[in-house]
Amino acid sequence: MSVSEAALQGWASEYATKSPQQIIKLALENFSNIAISFSGAEDVVLIDMAMKAGKPFRVFTLDTGRLHPETYRFLEKVRSHYKITLEVCTPEAEALQQMVNAKGLFSFYQDGHEECCGIRKVAPLRRKLSTLNAWITGQRRDQSPNTRNAVPVIQSDTTFNRPGELLAKFNPLANWSSEDVWAYIRAFEVPYNELHEKGFVSIGCEPCTRAVLPNQHEREGRWWWEEATKKECGLHIVNIE
Repeated sequence: MSVSEAALQGWASEYATKSPQQIIKLALENFSNIAISFSGAEDVVLIDMAMKAGKPFRVFTLDTGRLHPETYRFLEKVRSHYKITLEVCTPEAEALQQMVNAKGLFSFYQDGHEECCGIRKVAPLRRKLSTLNAWITGQRRDQSPNTRNAVPVIQSDTTFNRPGELLAKFNPLANWSSEDVWAYIRAFEVPYNELHEKGFVSIGCEPCTRAVLPNQHEREGRWWWEEATKKECGLHIVNIE
């Protein structure tokens, strides 16, 4: 299905305070060519809700080649638990090889994470989204006060829209807190990454993620050598444009 910008804005207003389950139901009923972006705890909650909605859906994940061993085990656990196909998106080999040959494996500590994330995450995501009409993410407003505090439950993804076409983006958990997510995980025995038991809250690539201390914000464990307004990899840059 193809929808207009006005229709999306209307839904965003109508569903601004509705439950994640209602937002997911709306998304799956109106788009057949739609997929859930999966990497963390929030995304598995979305998968669980989508399963309960009883509508067809797809799931994709970005394998950057630098994930924790625990994360790879987590991906397999979710695939097996829900008996779903995981569409794995990987970096373009030539671009990755050129960067690593020229700069080594840890250049991001010196010149920022944008180039590495651009090759390992953003480019594979762009390729995947070019085949979809809509996608579902686990973004929450409280994940990052600097970049996500205004995330709507439904929006047009102006970053990844194709020329002349609208890409719908659903953020069903925008109004939820981390406590809401974990209450759902415990209530419904949803699989989660074992790194959460080791002090990791927001989990990305292994070299760019570390555990956080009590009372630290979850995003402080991501790209900790950079200042707070840069703690996005480019997947959700529409938030700060």
